[in-house]
Amino acid sequence: MYPGAIAAVTPDKPAVIMAGSGQVITYRELDEESNRLAHLFREAGLRPGDHVAFLLANRPLFLAVAWAAHRSGLYYTPISSRLQADELAYVVGNCGARIFISSADLAGVATSITAATPGVELRLMLDGVADGFESYAEAVAKQPVTPIADECAGADMLYSSGTTGRPKGVKPASAHGPIDEPGALLRLVQGLFGPSDDSVYLSPAPLYHAAPLRYCLTFQRLGATVVVMERFDPERYLALVERYRVTHTQLVPTMFIKMLKLPPQARQRHDLSSLRYAIHAAAPCPVPVKEQMIDWWGPIVHEYYAGTEGNGFLYAGPEDWLAHKGTVGRSLLGTVHICDDDGEDLPPGEHGTIYFENGTRFEYHGDPARTRAAQDPRGRGWTTLGDIGYLDEEGFLYLTDRRSYMIISGGVNIYPQEAENVLSVHPKVADVAVFGVPDEEMGEQVKAVVEPASMDEAGPELEAELIAYCRERLAHYKCPRSVDFRAELPRQPTGKLYKRLLRDEYWPAEK
Repeated sequence: MYPGAIAAVTPDKPAVIMAGSGQVITYRELDEESNRLAHLFREAGLRPGDHVAFLLANRPLFLAVAWAAHRSGLYYTPISSRLQADELAYVVGNCGARIFISSADLAGVATSITAATPGVELRLMLDGVADGFESYAEAVAKQPVTPIADECAGADMLYSSGTTGRPKGVKPASAHGPIDEPGALLRLVQGLFGPSDDSVYLSPAPLYHAAPLRYCLTFQRLGATVVVMERFDPERYLALVERYRVTHTQLVPTMFIKMLKLPPQARQRHDLSSLRYAIHAAAPCPVPVKEQMIDWWGPIVHEYYAGTEGNGFLYAGPEDWLAHKGTVGRSLLGTVHICDDDGEDLPPGEHGTIYFENGTRFEYHGDPARTRAAQDPRGRGWTTLGDIGYLDEEGFLYLTDRRSYMIISGGVNIYPQEAENVLSVHPKVADVAVFGVPDEEMGEQVKAVVEPASMDEAGPELEAELIAYCRERLAHYKCPRSVDFRAELPRQPTGKLYKRLLRDEYWPAEK
């Protein structure tokens, strides 16, 4: 199904509710707005397989723009509103966008890339106009509200957040099949989380990321109502669950941590009894954090491990997780292999690079070197996201860290995620990053950069307290030897940390 089919039956049902303003977009409005824009795409000469990009914060028409591209058979790339001009220009140019859509609140960065993106043929702006842009409202107003004649399914082409270098565009195969044909994600979501047209899905993260975008579109295929937060606030999130009787939601571990650090009265103030499924992914969740969430919310916390690339999917329901604490699940898509540097399979319990066999094939757009680097060195067609982990005897996967973040100190491999998991639950820590810094004797030593709950407490005493806290819980060599403090860490709202930006400050430029 898709919005047109829902609109034909329940036209006045809310498709989108903006949490901040309360603005409602009905299924009729979502269908008509996406139809108008689809006609504009065709009028501009775009055909199935062509590309559009949009730079938008969470806003009422975000999903309408995505549906317009999807029902036109286009590749569409929503772009992080946090990117700087050179990063934005790279993505727009690399994806080959012929149309670029932005909004007046982002006009500064949107207009700055015009000269650097000559392949863009049409630039549209919501809520105003700017140099080089036409008014979105005026352009779509004259278009029909009926579907285009050659509707077919498109596909998103999303970019990694660039935590370890230039963003990578993940280009899936798109067969331009029927617009109402259910995909693999819809079948997975239906089988695991039981959504229906009675569901209310709360999305607290930026819609330009894979999981928020794809899950919102999936729930709308079923006629559910999607509540979109403009930005995450822990107590506001709890209030929204109560107000809209939310049944399904998807979060990241940093959101769990922020809610757990609310005062007890704030946590207990809201009725959360409508919640049936709280889904999380995107980053590893410290075991104590998830234990506390299950104690608070009950056995409704579900986890999956997957990537934008779509090459595998693992799932851990609450019962499985409680029996295998720390796991990210067992595979539902793609056979998991743990391999050493030569591509040899490792036995259960041994750490290595995680590969998927028989998963969905993908390529990094315009980057054959990175595409090859994601494939196993023995040419068997297996692919990796670059994560390190191990399997237990029952096939449950445990993440260790990303290979690019591994610290080698005195020839010993150290995975900073372990220290991050420990420090993240300290009551005086709001956020933390652990990584390696140069050491003349050992090659690297472990460094922590901490965003304290209060900057007033930052200093030698808190540094000593945090190091001691970590050493009480981990082998000393895994713990930071020093701690620096920052008012804020460069973390995406999705929970992903720009660790590269921090790490680069401590390494010589030629490193």
